[in-house]
Amino acid sequence: MGDESPEYTVDEALVAMGFGKFQILVLAYAGMGWVSEAMEMMLLSFVGPAVQSAWGLSSQQESFITSVVFAGMLVGAYTWGIVSDKHGRRKGFLITATITFGAGFLSALSPNYTSLILLRCLVGVGLGGGPVLSSWFLEFIPAPNRGTWMVVFSAFWTLGTILEASLAWFVMPTLGWRWLLGLSSLPSSLLLVFYWVAPESPRYLCLKGRTTEAINILERVARLNGTKLPSGNLVSDLKIELSEKSTLSEDARLISPTENEDTSPKEMDSSDIGGISSLSMLLSPKLVRSTLLLWVVFFGNAFSYYGLVLLTTELSNGHSKCTPDKLQSDKLLDTGYRDVFIASFAELPGLFISAAMVDRLGRKLSMSAMFFLCCIFLLPLVIQQSQGLTTSLLFGARICITATFTIVYIYAPEIYPTSVRTTGVGVASAMGRIGGMICPLVAVGLVHGCHQTASILLFEIVIFLSGVCVLLFPFETKGCELSDTVSSNSKNQSQ
Repeated sequence: MGDESPEYTVDEALVAMGFGKFQILVLAYAGMGWVSEAMEMMLLSFVGPAVQSAWGLSSQQESFITSVVFAGMLVGAYTWGIVSDKHGRRKGFLITATITFGAGFLSALSPNYTSLILLRCLVGVGLGGGPVLSSWFLEFIPAPNRGTWMVVFSAFWTLGTILEASLAWFVMPTLGWRWLLGLSSLPSSLLLVFYWVAPESPRYLCLKGRTTEAINILERVARLNGTKLPSGNLVSDLKIELSEKSTLSEDARLISPTENEDTSPKEMDSSDIGGISSLSMLLSPKLVRSTLLLWVVFFGNAFSYYGLVLLTTELSNGHSKCTPDKLQSDKLLDTGYRDVFIASFAELPGLFISAAMVDRLGRKLSMSAMFFLCCIFLLPLVIQQSQGLTTSLLFGARICITATFTIVYIYAPEIYPTSVRTTGVGVASAMGRIGGMICPLVAVGLVHGCHQTASILLFEIVIFLSGVCVLLFPFETKGCELSDTVSSNSKNQSQ
């Protein structure tokens, strides 16, 4: 009994092996997916006005081109989270990459408005798998480096927005919106080309009892990083928890054999977690507060981020002075491309700020501070400002909202156990998609209707409430290990 081999968890193995070449390769693969999603989202601010002009659409029809993508993402975010929690992270992002590339490329060939709407909705369904890639990458990072490297991962989103703004500036005036749609779909095809080298998450494999496969992947990590695995046997948090409960149960029965009958954890049958049971776990007493607050923050973040992207285009196209749609000239549209290109660079300082704060001040303080600062930047826009000042204020607001978006994508996977991590982040992301669906109606509809003040005030309220919700989160995750079960998750929070 005394000669039992020592045990170690995936987290302890990752800390022992450190961040090295293996994680860089994982980062590059996940980053390609993030670039792809950013480009598909950014092109919405260019394609809508171009298709409206080419096909003589109404403002509502233009807004619907954007909203339908978010509607698809709403479905996809929930669906792919469940798929990847039940069948593996790799299968999750294989399906999403296939749908995103296929529908994205075909949408460039759309013969009419209806087919464009259907294909862009399918693109949204594929893009809903974005949280799967972020959770997959997160599960390979040692706990001490997690905040910093997740910010680096978020830099791929910024790279995607800058690439798309550059592409639109060069392609739209000469080749048109169809070429922009076709070229923007290509990055997602790279996920399919290199899919065969992408490893499954060892944390997921370990939780599913596939320990041998998990050890094989961890040995590959050690080889590439030039380190060694810890000695002993690999175990999951669930096995440790079962062992602890078994020991406690035996001791407790000696004292009170009737009071401690139900000692087996409900999470034992984690392989049976599906749509309804996963959602009920997210709303269980130990997670419900974090889940509901996270939904509000994701809604506010997506509403604000995509709203600011669209506002940059709308306020640059002469709508700040309530110019009728038909009077938009090529010069104004060209100015719009330029301003969106400039505003996209606001994401770089946003990333640097979040990198500097996230592991020093913690997730909660960093996010809330940036939300409130964003409110300050937007406040002067309740009245019409000069073009230069408008672009500058939107630039500052974009810095802040990029920082909050970056940090919430670090915080969200950290608060959930492995058994429901991608489902939890997926559902929260789906709530964000609802914000994304509504924001075009506000950013485009209200500004088109000469209601800029009402539009900005609505953004102020949503952003301020999001900041308050961040302060109400029950715990900070800075420096905490990822957990595999709800019980071990609660244990980490209380430490």
